[in-house]
Amino acid sequence: MEWEIVTSRANPLLARVRKLNSRRTFRRGEGAFAAEGPKLLAEALRWGADLEAVICAASVVHPGLPAHVRAVEVADDLLDSIADTGSPQGIVFICKGKELEMPLRFDGRRYLVLDGVQDPGNVGTIWRTADAFGADGLILCNGCADPWNPKTVRATMGAVFRLPVYEGPLDTAAERLAEAGIPLYATALREDTEDVRAIRMSTAAVVIGSEGRGVSQRALELCEKTVKIPMRSRCESLNAAVAASVTLWEMARDD
Repeated sequence: MEWEIVTSRANPLLARVRKLNSRRTFRRGEGAFAAEGPKLLAEALRWGADLEAVICAASVVHPGLPAHVRAVEVADDLLDSIADTGSPQGIVFICKGKELEMPLRFDGRRYLVLDGVQDPGNVGTIWRTADAFGADGLILCNGCADPWNPKTVRATMGAVFRLPVYEGPLDTAAERLAEAGIPLYATALREDTEDVRAIRMSTAAVVIGSEGRGVSQRALELCEKTVKIPMRSRCESLNAAVAASVTLWEMARDD
């Protein structure tokens, strides 16, 4: 494979990477995102991601790529200038994002619904954990962090290429889950709250609330019941990603 050599910071491809890293609206308009590092690239290749271009620093071993992928070599300092991290690993690539629109009917059994979880690291970590514990997808509602944000993508550790994520209104998600026979629960406290260990969740969707305000009132209105994670009374709450992890474990354990 021949690698194209780029030397100018003003090169359109490099400018495109910078925009993908910094602008959500640009990512959505292009239907693409940027990611970096050899491990993420290996996962993208392994799972058949739609790669557009791979940019490598001159000092790193260049990976083998499919013939249709644009392969570009740049000087190390030029690679640093387009990376989103402070310590880049010598590879940046552009990938087309998968469809984010909710399906008309959910055909899986286990989902997490994120209700306004705005931290990209939390969304990415939950995504990774959902993939590890066998969930069928994530549903992002009420202004969650962008799944294609570079911080989200890094935190998924490759799950971005494996597990579907959908975006849409909470009411639409609840309606389509109900049509698929999937009960909707929420991690919150009210009169009908049950211990998460006490209910059957092999088929279920569970709402995880935002870091600051928890589960929204509308989500509570839509849920069949609420569940709680048992912990010491002196502890008020758990981080969203931790709460999601415990919930996912219980969902997998019930299978």
